[in-house]
Amino acid sequence: MRLLRIVPDNTKFKIVKWRRFSYPFSAAYSILVLVLFLTVGLNFGIDFRGGTLIEMQSKAGRPDIAQIRSAANGLGFGEAEVQEFGSGGEVSMRFALQPGGEPAQQQVVVKAREAFAGTYDFRRVETVGPRVSGELVQAGTLGVVLAIVGVLIYLWFRFEMQLAIGAILGTLHDIVLTIGFFLITQLEFNLTSIAAILTIVGYSLNETVVVFDRTRELLRRYKTMSIPDLLDLSINSTLSRTAITSTTTVLALVALVIFGGTAIEGFALVMLFGVMVCTYSAMFVSTPVLLYLDIRAGRLDQAEEKVLSPVKAKA
Repeated sequence: MRLLRIVPDNTKFKIVKWRRFSYPFSAAYSILVLVLFLTVGLNFGIDFRGGTLIEMQSKAGRPDIAQIRSAANGLGFGEAEVQEFGSGGEVSMRFALQPGGEPAQQQVVVKAREAFAGTYDFRRVETVGPRVSGELVQAGTLGVVLAIVGVLIYLWFRFEMQLAIGAILGTLHDIVLTIGFFLITQLEFNLTSIAAILTIVGYSLNETVVVFDRTRELLRRYKTMSIPDLLDLSINSTLSRTAITSTTTVLALVALVIFGGTAIEGFALVMLFGVMVCTYSAMFVSTPVLLYLDIRAGRLDQAEEKVLSPVKAKA
């Protein structure tokens, strides 16, 4: 089993003191995310913007992107976004939402087939109207908010409020940094991105709760130990597990990025970034924040006594 250990046992890294660097870094990154969000914005996919997406594959040779763009713009539906992706002569065209409802969107597909069917195979055609795209934006946002609220309620009952707040702050930090990844790379933000963010929320909480559970255990065992030393001990005692979990997850995601194809490449890239952020956050953001939340063993005992007292009274 020792061959599987990435980090040796009984490490004594002083990780909490690195908050002097991790907090300014995270704050600067968050400010950058806010500025980019207000100035550049997310590269919303067709799920949220509405419009028509057409993916084609060349029947022979590499596609001529300039010629395709010129022909697509000449169809009379405004300027089209044309991109080559993959390695098999695949091309995607995006047309903006057309006035006139569903018949107008279908006309885009008809005209495109007439123009390109001779030299390209149509692999995927997707049309989203304004009503559907608006509902998807609302549903996606509501899903993320409800997930965070549900997690807060669970952690409130599972842990003391201070630990719940620390976990939520870490999760919000991971979401902000992930949104920053979308803003910087201009990776398309669609429903798959929402799924990736919700997955990252779960992974972030899993990483944080493991450390916090050890913190709660050590608070009762070492009631006279200083809080910074106790938090360092919590991180070090779970460091081997964190390293193994993160490494195996990263290896799987790297394989998906390389061999998974274009259909899941975006999801895998976001998850790869998210896993690294969650690991960083659990050690350098979520746990050190407990220093500022007045976490003490006495508070934990009082909180647990309040929960158990009604049960004891009934007994």
